[in-house]
Amino acid sequence: MDSFFNVIAEQFSNELPFVVYRKPNEILVNGALQQDDILHVVSDYSESGFVMAPFDSDKEAVLIPFDKRIEAAFNGENTIQSQSVNSELTEKEKTHISLVKKGIEAIHNSDLSKVVLSREEKCSLKDNDPLLLFKNALNLYKNAFVYLWYHPKVGCWLGATPEVLLQTRNNQFKTMALAGTQLYTENIIWEEKEQNEQQIVTDYITESLSAKEFKFTKGDSYTLKAGSLAHIRTDISGNINDVNSRNTDLQTLINTLHPTPAVCGFPKETAKDFILKNEGYDRQFYTGFLGELNIETKRRGNRRNTENHAYRFTTKSSSLFVNLRCMKINNASASIYVGGGITASSNAENEYVETCNKTNTMKMLINY
Repeated sequence: MDSFFNVIAEQFSNELPFVVYRKPNEILVNGALQQDDILHVVSDYSESGFVMAPFDSDKEAVLIPFDKRIEAAFNGENTIQSQSVNSELTEKEKTHISLVKKGIEAIHNSDLSKVVLSREEKCSLKDNDPLLLFKNALNLYKNAFVYLWYHPKVGCWLGATPEVLLQTRNNQFKTMALAGTQLYTENIIWEEKEQNEQQIVTDYITESLSAKEFKFTKGDSYTLKAGSLAHIRTDISGNINDVNSRNTDLQTLINTLHPTPAVCGFPKETAKDFILKNEGYDRQFYTGFLGELNIETKRRGNRRNTENHAYRFTTKSSSLFVNLRCMKINNASASIYVGGGITASSNAENEYVETCNKTNTMKMLINY
């Protein structure tokens, strides 16, 4: 495992793009190393590589091609983190509460049903060691998608997200509706506000898929544990293309889902417009999505004809996650991004407390 991280450290030192990541509940850590510093962007989601897409779907998504791939098993390491965190919360508290109250007012006076409002909290770091933070995340968040992503022309991002945007395998897709947040307890009770918030997300996704004539099935909602937090989750699965559907491409499906009400609001365009005009900072890749795009693997077929004993078939898959619980690292500082869903019954002070709980998820990586 040391040799794996040594390769990544050298790539970072040489200012060459890379991404390292581990999927939820797995021990295998994957890496993709780009051999130059060209900034590749996605044109129509037919490309193959690791995609990093921003919240604002009108902006370009970045692609790291799989020029060189590495992998190693990570079974946990004892890491020591002595970095210090300094942040000023008082003014941020006032600013965020004011923003939330403005969102609640907009919901009462417009067609908004929900808007997701976020904030950026800057912390100082004693040392600049993103790989150590990545190891901390691997240790702490085994049921999340954990990643460290770097491009010299864009920046360095790290996260541990529990939310799947989309998983595909050939013609099949899976997605989820995820909303509502509490500190995790064994006997968690979801309040009406949280249940309504999650139902808005579920209804939006299913209605949007139906409008585009995708065929799908929806499961029952359940509680998902994500580190020290809990969320309400509903699983949805279906077909990307079907004989009775006019939609046959991955781009249509991605555009239908992103951004979901879980990170934007409903109606989507109204909520997005409110966010861009009122949050007061650029989310960049926070609440965007990232992951493997159109990865091809070849497998042996099961034909019995001996003449075809070497027959292979190709499987194409994508595994995309919503970029939550993340930070942008810039030398000796980090910007942590957190937010929450605002509805008509939201309490502005409680919403700020929720963002603090989410901020602590990332701060644990620094203090681990």
